[in-house]
Amino acid sequence: MSIPATARRTWFITGASRGLGRAFALAALERGDRVAAAARTITRQDFDDRYGDRLLALPLDVTARDGVFAAVDTAIEHFGRLDIVVNNAGTMSSGMVEEFGEAEARAQLEVNLFGAMWVCQAVLPHLRAQRSGHIVQISSIAALGGFPSTGMYSASKFALEGMSEALAMEAASFGVKLSIVQPGGYWTDLYTSMTRTTPKEEYAPLRTELEKQWAEGSIDSEPRLAAEALLKLVDSDDPPLRLLLGSMVYDLAFDISRRRMETWAAWEQVSRAAEKAVPAPGSAG
Repeated sequence: MSIPATARRTWFITGASRGLGRAFALAALERGDRVAAAARTITRQDFDDRYGDRLLALPLDVTARDGVFAAVDTAIEHFGRLDIVVNNAGTMSSGMVEEFGEAEARAQLEVNLFGAMWVCQAVLPHLRAQRSGHIVQISSIAALGGFPSTGMYSASKFALEGMSEALAMEAASFGVKLSIVQPGGYWTDLYTSMTRTTPKEEYAPLRTELEKQWAEGSIDSEPRLAAEALLKLVDSDDPPLRLLLGSMVYDLAFDISRRRMETWAAWEQVSRAAEKAVPAPGSAG
């Protein structure tokens, strides 16, 4: 779908200095849109000069709630409005659940859950006032299910999606849309920059098996393909709540769903027997 020049939109993208976030920002700029590109470390020199005033580089730590609200206000002051908000900033911590210390576990949630939540809270008053807008939450294949060594990362993405499902219904009455994007593998620095727990020797055999599986079955794509899909999503008059990116994640989503439904069906009698309506304790009659 081609967007007329008069309908060019304004984006607010977190994690925009690299990986998928940078690909999203460039795709929006190349079509003539305006972009507030936010990241921990970002400058105008990270992008081509030809974008001019259509690009606003915003240094931002999404875990700092006050800083998020200030960055959104700056973007509004610069562009006058926001149309598309992409919560892309994220980190990945690898390790078995038993290996995580409290600080490591909380740090994973601070960025992937609370960072996105602060951005949503900051932009919603503006989107509500204009009664339009589209929030895009970049989730992960890890939100489809928990996998060994990605337990806390999955936890952060599961939490993001639960919050986002509720927010989608809350914002809909104001004309604000929300979509959750679940990407598969892309050639970004997510894996090379991820933190790792101190390994416990007991998990060495499992780690060896996982490394073998990853070496044999890793499928990664160019970030521009994700950006092309994102443009189709935000151009849609009726965008879905969820969008899978990639054949591998698409097939995995259906496989996991089928296995869950089979398990629920196998235990149906136990599930139904656990419910029988009775009067509230202490009520008359």
